[in-house]
Amino acid sequence: MIATELYKEAEQFIADCYIELGKTETEAKQRLAEIEQSIVKTGSYEHTMEELRHGARVAWRNSNRCIGRLFWQSLEVRDARSLHKTDEIAESIFNHMKYATNDGRIRPTITVFAPQQGEKRIRIWNHQLVRYAGYDTEMGVVGDPASVAFTRVCTTLGWQGARTAFDILPLVIQVNNEPPRWYELPEGLVKEVPLSHPEIANFEELNLQWYAVPFISDMMLEIGGITYSAAPFNGWYMGTEIGARNLADIGRYNQLPNVAKLMGLDTTTNTSLWKDRAMTELNVAVIHSYKKHGVSIVDHHTAAEQFMRFTQQEQNNGRQLTGNWSWLIPPMSPSTTPVWHRGFDNTELKPTYRYQKLPYVLNDYEA
Repeated sequence: MIATELYKEAEQFIADCYIELGKTETEAKQRLAEIEQSIVKTGSYEHTMEELRHGARVAWRNSNRCIGRLFWQSLEVRDARSLHKTDEIAESIFNHMKYATNDGRIRPTITVFAPQQGEKRIRIWNHQLVRYAGYDTEMGVVGDPASVAFTRVCTTLGWQGARTAFDILPLVIQVNNEPPRWYELPEGLVKEVPLSHPEIANFEELNLQWYAVPFISDMMLEIGGITYSAAPFNGWYMGTEIGARNLADIGRYNQLPNVAKLMGLDTTTNTSLWKDRAMTELNVAVIHSYKKHGVSIVDHHTAAEQFMRFTQQEQNNGRQLTGNWSWLIPPMSPSTTPVWHRGFDNTELKPTYRYQKLPYVLNDYEA
């Protein structure tokens, strides 16, 4: 981004940011003068902590695919922009994970590392900081099929998993053009939830589990023209993300047939609605288990109601409401939620979180 474009982005961000923070027009003009001077001198500028905090929170508020935006102002923003060594970055990430997990009382948190400057950038190779490995075997995939490619990357780098259905992948970090480094997640850092059912006594025979916190780590944060290529963040799970997708999708753990068998359902015909009935009970198990083990989670009906409160909140504040309907409707019983019955403008507002290209070429890690 050339300097003039960067200044325009900064100008728009500062104008919006300072109004929302209750600052005066004079303060905004003074800040823009500082930014302009910095851009002329260095080609870039640095956000204050106040600007970084507000920008990261507003980027959550602007996230069209997120149904949990009601809580955008609660996001804890951790400033790690001074860290450039891989070991320091890894330690900061582990501290984030411990703080956010909070023994199950999950705290929405983001850690922002140094911004990208030309070829200089920090990348976390993981899609999520916690994710289960997937291994291709002659008998099919062991573990998470969505992780097969990245598991191959990790093993090529030197990591070796136990080859179980729930092996936690290592953290992989790359700084600039240095070789990537991997780190085993410290023992006890990741809280996991074994699944049980409040009424199906033998449900535990399925030996299912999931991790407590979804830490997204491969998206970039853009604030006022500055790109943060490493800014891992987390909220808490909506139950259907686990029970209707991660554990239910055919291309993931594909557990609906196993749950149906446990329930004695007729899986030879679609008219028995065995998939629907099995999915309902799988989701009951997820919510029951997370609550049993003291881990924050929200059901899709409550999440939809919270989102409608968010839409009203935005309307009351005179702000443009944007959203991606196909992502905002839950993957289970969507027509029973209020989100189903209305449309949304999918325009992307800034600040924003964006997807990035993979920092590695998969072909380089094929066995």
